[in-house]
Amino acid sequence: MTETTRTAPAKVPRATASPGGAPTPDGRRRGGRVLRRLTPWLFLAVPLALLVTFTYVPVGNMIYYSFTDWDGVSPDRHFTGVDNYEQIFTRPELFRVFFVSFYYLAASAVQIVIALYFATVLSFDLRLRNLFKGILFFPYLINGVAIGFVFLYFFQDGGTLDSVLSWFGAGSDHAWLGDPESANTSLAGVSVWRFTGLNFVLFLGAIQSVPAELYEAAQLDGASHWQQFRHIIAPSIRPVVGLSVILAVSGSLSVFEIPYIMTGGATGTTTFVIQTVKLAFQFNKTGLASAAAVVLLLIILLITWIQRRLVPDEKVDLV
Repeated sequence: MTETTRTAPAKVPRATASPGGAPTPDGRRRGGRVLRRLTPWLFLAVPLALLVTFTYVPVGNMIYYSFTDWDGVSPDRHFTGVDNYEQIFTRPELFRVFFVSFYYLAASAVQIVIALYFATVLSFDLRLRNLFKGILFFPYLINGVAIGFVFLYFFQDGGTLDSVLSWFGAGSDHAWLGDPESANTSLAGVSVWRFTGLNFVLFLGAIQSVPAELYEAAQLDGASHWQQFRHIIAPSIRPVVGLSVILAVSGSLSVFEIPYIMTGGATGTTTFVIQTVKLAFQFNKTGLASAAAVVLLLIILLITWIQRRLVPDEKVDLV
């Protein structure tokens, strides 16, 4: 008997295309993978182009202008190095505007406290709470220019404020916008009235996102409203509070509408942004104004970084 030997069939290499030129399954799979990788970038192409065109390119030009003496009109731009930055920190009339921001920073702290209080109170089941929500948020919907004109008549001599105070026997001829201290305090108070609604909505949304089961369990355990706020609400809205602090700091440094409409920067109410606008468009010092804008941007980024380091975002698990 002879032994029959079997030989394995030769391995035929798999083709990537059919004889007619049509793609094989392997080629279609590779094309599908490439298309899936490119699809997110195709959707992001237009937003990224708009972001680069209207954000990063202007910021790059602003940084370039800050090292020149450009007047905003002439085609000639002479490189001056860091001279513009030295002027900002050495000339008292330019650096003094930073201290005006402290009025608005204190007002921001007040508005955060007020907004957190009302957001907490109105998160519970109260009568007419929807009406009060609308009343608190309504000032934020009004145009800033209109608010400036309304409060300009409110604080003028013999205006609405003096008339209301006279009803209670406290009328005075004090010029509310006549000296730096009372003028900045009055303007900061207007900012509190206008922007409390924004913080209120942020806090209220964060509070309402807390699971209702936690409130029910706390009520069954006999927890008071203060205990619910301390142990449930406060830990859960910590990221939103951090966001509000960042917005408050950046907003206090970049105040423009209200003081510009009401005083035009007179009587010591010039803010950093008002001064920057005047340098660029009134005194034709675009290079110096660009340097001031860069300094403002760096200060906001630095404060944001410090706040993130001191109060990092943490995932809160209350369950």
